[in-house]
Amino acid sequence: MKNIVRKLHKIDATDEAIGRLATKIAGILRGKNKPEFQPHLDLGDIVEVSNISKAKFTGNKLDQKKYHHYSGFLGGLKTKRMSDVFSKDPGEVLRRAVTEMLPPTRLRTGMVKRLIIK
Repeated sequence: MKNIVRKLHKIDATDEAIGRLATKIAGILRGKNKPEFQPHLDLGDIVEVSNISKAKFTGNKLDQKKYHHYSGFLGGLKTKRMSDVFSKDPGEVLRRAVTEMLPPTRLRTGMVKRLIIK
C-alpha cells in the first residue's frame, strides 16, 4: 500500500451542537472525505478541536442524558450525568460521542487517537 498522507483539520466548536460536530469529525477521522476511501483501511486525517467549552447543547441534554458504565460485577452499574462529565472535562463529552459514531472494529482506537481536543 502507498504512503498515507494525513492532513490536519482545525475545527472551532464555538456555538456548534455536539452531535453535529461529532458526525463531521467521525467522517474525517474515518477518511470518508477522501476519494480513495476503503472501509477496511484507516486512511483518515488528524482533527484538532478548539473552544469545546463553548459548544452548545440543544434541549435538556445536560440534565437528562446519562452515561452508563458497567464493571461486570453485581451492582456494578455506574451512572454519570452529562452535566457532571462536561463540567469536569468538556472534551470527554465530544470524545465519547465521536467514539460511538466510529465503527467498533480494531481500527477505532487508532482513529480516536488522532482526535486532539484543546
